[in-house]
Amino acid sequence: MFVFFKQSNKMKNFPTFTLIILLALMGTACKKIDQFTQFNMEFDNSATIPSTIGINIPIDIITPTTTTNSESTFEVNDTRKDKIEQIILTDLDLTVTSPSNTDFSFLKSIALFINADGLNETQIASKSNIADTTTVLVMETTGADLQEYIKKDQFNLRVNAETDELITQDHVINVHQIFWVDALVLGQ
Repeated sequence: MFVFFKQSNKMKNFPTFTLIILLALMGTACKKIDQFTQFNMEFDNSATIPSTIGINIPIDIITPTTTTNSESTFEVNDTRKDKIEQIILTDLDLTVTSPSNTDFSFLKSIALFINADGLNETQIASKSNIADTTTVLVMETTGADLQEYIKKDQFNLRVNAETDELITQDHVINVHQIFWVDALVLGQ
C-alpha cells in the first residue's frame, strides 16, 4: 500500500526560508571580517592665508610636507602596501587657529589638491558659498581613490583659496584629514 503525503505550504517554503537566513548570516559575517581589514589614517597640516591679499583673486598655498608613516600604520593593522585595495578621503575639516575668535567670513571658495613624488596632482576636496559665521569648515570630498598618494612616504597639499574681503592678519588654518583604508589582511 502506498501512502502519499501531501507536503504542506509551510514545508515548501522551509528550504527557501533557510536559504535566506543562511545568506543573511553570511553577509553579516563578511561585514564583520571587512571591519578587521578597514581602518582610518588621520593627518593634520597647516596652511597660512597671508594678509593683504586682494579680493576675488585666487591664491595658492602649499602646506608643509606630511610624512605618512604608511608602512608602520599598515603593519599595525596587519597588512602591507601591496594588500591595499582602496584609500578614500572621507573627512576634511578646516579650522582657523590664528587669529583667535575668527571665522571663515573672509573666504569665498577653497579647494584642496594632493600631490606626491612621481604622481600627478589631483583635487581631493572643495567648498564654495561659505557661510560668514562658519568656524569649522567641512569640505566636500571627491571620493577619489588616493592609495598611491598615501602609500608614498610623503605628500603635500595645495590650497587654492579665494577671499571675498580684505584680511589684515595672516590666517593660520588647521587642515584635518581622515582617510579610510580598505586592505587585505596578511595571509589572504
